[in-house]
Amino acid sequence: MEHFRISDKIRLERIKLSMAPLIFETIGRDRKYLREWLPFVDSIQNVEDTGAFIRSMVAGSNNRDDIYCIWYNEEFAGLIGFKDTDYVNHKTEIGYWLAEKMQHNGIIVSCVEVLVHHAFKKLGMNRIQIKVAEKNSKSEAIPQKLHFQFEGVERAGERHRNKYLNLKIYSLLASDRY
Repeated sequence: MEHFRISDKIRLERIKLSMAPLIFETIGRDRKYLREWLPFVDSIQNVEDTGAFIRSMVAGSNNRDDIYCIWYNEEFAGLIGFKDTDYVNHKTEIGYWLAEKMQHNGIIVSCVEVLVHHAFKKLGMNRIQIKVAEKNSKSEAIPQKLHFQFEGVERAGERHRNKYLNLKIYSLLASDRY
């Protein structure tokens, strides 16, 4: 889908190259806040880096990642999407980040709920997972609120600056909901 209407205040729009300056501006403004948990932030040094990321998402021949810009009251709020989708085994992962000033509005919970429904009902997925770095309590609250099941820890699952972070894995199965 190109668009999702989440609520009267929140909508998702498939990421486009023309959005690179806005995304870069947000990352630049919130760099210190975002870099605590997002390993890609340090590699985004200019709008061209942002454009290269977007091109890799929209031009990918594998069609595995669907990334959406989150708009809150028509202001750019962050990104959310499916990643590493495996259509053979009917599973995907949801990843997200939100600008600092957009926190505490229920945006991500609402967006994840809609994407979960879409993945199960429209994409035919059987399993959805969310991975969060240990100690990232804000991000971990999302799958917990939505009744994902904690499965365990992927040790050293993500390289972040000069160290590896353990990732907590949460999953939801179609049979858990439908």
